[in-house]
Amino acid sequence: MVQAYNFLASWQLFPEKGNYEYGERPKSGIYKIESAEGRKELIISHNWVTLENRAFASQYRLIADGDLNEFTDHQLADHTQTVFIDSISFEIHFYKKGESVLHIVHEIMPNGYLKTTQQGNRENGTPYTNTEIFHKQLSVLPYSASVSGALVKPNEEGLIKHKALLAMEEQTNMQLDQIRKQIELLALQAQEIQKRKDLSLMIYKARLAFKPNIGQTYYLYEKNDGDHMLSLVSPKEWGPSGPFRNFVAAVKLLADHTWMEL
Repeated sequence: MVQAYNFLASWQLFPEKGNYEYGERPKSGIYKIESAEGRKELIISHNWVTLENRAFASQYRLIADGDLNEFTDHQLADHTQTVFIDSISFEIHFYKKGESVLHIVHEIMPNGYLKTTQQGNRENGTPYTNTEIFHKQLSVLPYSASVSGALVKPNEEGLIKHKALLAMEEQTNMQLDQIRKQIELLALQAQEIQKRKDLSLMIYKARLAFKPNIGQTYYLYEKNDGDHMLSLVSPKEWGPSGPFRNFVAAVKLLADHTWMEL
């Protein structure tokens, strides 16, 4: 099984890179290829979850000697033929009553990804081609894989785990979103306090000809000499002849003795 070495791994599906003409489109998947010790035999396992959150699993064994061999699951095929072209490509042919019912090509791409191309016929006899791209993973997830498998059946354990995972993600995402909103609120509050502090420093450095009262509205001006002045008179009341260069803001003194721009 030297030629199979590059394929012996657990491969994780890139669902967005696949092209599906037939079957339910998966949203996650694992395609696992193993060898039986001391035999020219491959063990191929599929686990995947559809966009509708339906979990499926499939597993079958193949004798990889290039000959026509009997297949244990006659519901799918009577015989299979597994042929290694070279160390980066091999094909599986499924036959039923002498006719090809499924043809799967496996290729190791230059970037190290695994590409599988499944060719078969729909129930009405029309051909289809599904293409999937996988990357090699270091660990195996408890669910997910490919729509290209032989004899597919729902996996209740995988579905339960997948629902639990979705619930966990929903809860943690909700909690993280709440924390994010709290952080954003605190940041806005901090900005507001800093703004009041800067404004207060400007006012306390300004010329004050009276004692300001808490809660009353005042008007801050920049004078011609660049200093600031706090006044009870609004820009409208001053008119164009006011003794200032610019009107800065209408402000109010708060109970904590900081000033707020109105």
